[in-house]
Formats: sequence, structure tokens, C-alpha cells
Amino acid sequence: MGRYILRRLISVIPTLIGVTLVIFLFQRLIPGDPAVAMLGEHATEENVARIREQFGLNRPAFLDRDALAEGDLTGFFDSQYIRYFRRLVHLDLGDSIHRRIPVAETLKERFPATLELSLLSMFFALIIGIPAGIASASRRNSTVDGVTMVGSLIGVSMPIFWLGIMFIMLFSVFLKWLPSGARLSTGVEIQTITNLLLLDSLLTGNFAGFVDALKHIIMPAVALATIPAAIITRMTRSSMLDVLQEDYIRTASAKGLAERVVLFRHALKNAFLPVITIIGIQAGTLLAGAVLTETIFSWPGIGKWVYDAILGRDYPIVQGVTLLIALIFLLVNLAVDLSYAILDPRITYD
Repeated sequence: MGRYILRRLISVIPTLIGVTLVIFLFQRLIPGDPAVAMLGEHATEENVARIREQFGLNRPAFLDRDALAEGDLTGFFDSQYIRYFRRLVHLDLGDSIHRRIPVAETLKERFPATLELSLLSMFFALIIGIPAGIASASRRNSTVDGVTMVGSLIGVSMPIFWLGIMFIMLFSVFLKWLPSGARLSTGVEIQTITNLLLLDSLLTGNFAGFVDALKHIIMPAVALATIPAAIITRMTRSSMLDVLQEDYIRTASAKGLAERVVLFRHALKNAFLPVITIIGIQAGTLLAGAVLTETIFSWPGIGKWVYDAILGRDYPIVQGVTLLIALIFLLVNLAVDLSYAILDPRITYD
């Protein structure tokens, strides 16, 4: 298994290089000039040219053919992408065009907020999706099955932005139970250790801070969890139905084993492989889906940050965040593949 893990980790490198190429190319296809976006529409040509020179935006995107024609090999490779790739080799994501501070520095501040939101959303998706799928499969064609399938269909169909707005209108505006944005109320402080506020408040024994942080995160987490929960429910049901028709399940039931034992000890373990694949995909998707959710709830994570960067054509921020999400996707997929051998001993990676 060690050799398999090493091969997979090595394969991450060309994949990330391909991701950087795609990100870089598609960003440059978006209409708009970062220099104009930073200075405003009424900026003079001299100021725009100065900003483009300062950030290297006046260089060719990939390779300088004019420099090659003149025999200047150094200038031939002195392009925007090559400069960007050189910085990545040194783990430098560049500086924000608008704020003039390192992208990695802001990423360290904002990513824990997105990670905390995604982890809590996945927790909600799992505690809802897996039990609902099991209940639906064990009572096929019953009222429970019908209600579960209708509920999962609604969960998949509802746009997150609409659900988020409805949550804010109901729980923040009308009932006034929950705050509509931010991570903490004004005046509430939590000593930061990991910058995951729920965890930090528990580690420091700050119960009041924990309750306040939970009130702020509960709405965006539930809104973000609706689609993953619905997908996990449907996949769990489908996989369980296939396994429940196997002969060994009938044999276990015929031996007089309790339904709970048959479902959880025999059926669920064998039905969990396709489910864990979906869980891995959804775990990575939550990070990408957080962009819209964080914008609606004014959540100070990377989603809102990259949304503003896209509008402002702040290339280094978009490139850095997208690269991070791609890396997380790759690592989550590796973890899912390795979990197969744990769930099914017949699978080996030798």
C-alpha cells in the first residue's frame, strides 16, 4: 500500500500543473482588465499602463514570440504564466492586486472559517443522509420510503441561494432567533488556537463563545448541507437495496438475527463503498459550493473572498484558492480510495 500511496502522491503534481494551466487560461478569457478594475473606469492610460507594468500584466500570457524572433530566450520565457509557476515552486501564491498583501497570508486567516463551515455541513449531511437512506431501504415502498425520497428530491432541487435567503427571512428577520451573518457577535471573544471557533471555544472552556459561534454557523451549515444530504440519502438507499437482496442477508435473517444486526453489521458495511465515494466527492464539493453560501450569509471565508476577487479580476487570489480546492479534492479522493481496503479486505493495492 505504501508504494500505491507514493504513486498517487506523485500523480498529484502533474494534475496540479494542469489545474494551474486551466485556471490561468480561463481567467484571461474573462472580459475585463485588472488594472482598470483596480483604478476605476475613469483612470488615465498612463496610470493603467503603470499598474500593468507593476504586476506584469503587460507581459504575454504564456510565451513571448517577439522575444524569440529577436533571439532573446530569457524574454521568451518571461511570461505571466512562467512567473506565476516560478512563485508556486517556492510555495508563493503571489500578492493580491487590490490589497497588495500576500495571498497565502489572507488564505491562512480565511480558510479555517470555510473549513469549519464545510466540516459542520458534512456532519449534518451524514447524520441526516445515512440514517434516512437506511430507513428508506429497510422499509421499501412504505410511507417512510416515500417521504424520504420526496424530501431528498426537494433537497437536491432547491437552490442554495434561495434556501439561504429563506432561512435569513424566517430565522433572522421574522423570528429573530439567529444572526444573519459573521462568525461572532460584537463583544464576544474566543481565544484562537486553531481558528476553528467551535473547537477553540471548547478547548478554552468558553461555553458562551461556543453557543454564540454555533448560532452564527448553524444556518449557513444547514443550507450548505441540503444537497449533500439529499445525494447521500439516495445513494445509501440505492446501495442498501442492492445488498439487501443478496443471499447472505436472507441467510442472516433466517438465522433469527435481529433486524438491527442484519442492517448495520452485515448490509451497511457491504453497501458503504459507493456511499463513501459520494461522501468524498461531496466533501470536496462543499468547499466549492461555499462560495455562494458565504456570499449570502456574509461568512468571512474563502468563498466570499474569491467572489469579490472574481468581480475585481484579482487573478492571484482566484488562482490560489482554486489551486487549494483542487489539492483538497485530490487528497480526499486518495483517502476515499484507501478506505476501500479497510471496508472490504478483498481490495488490495499491492
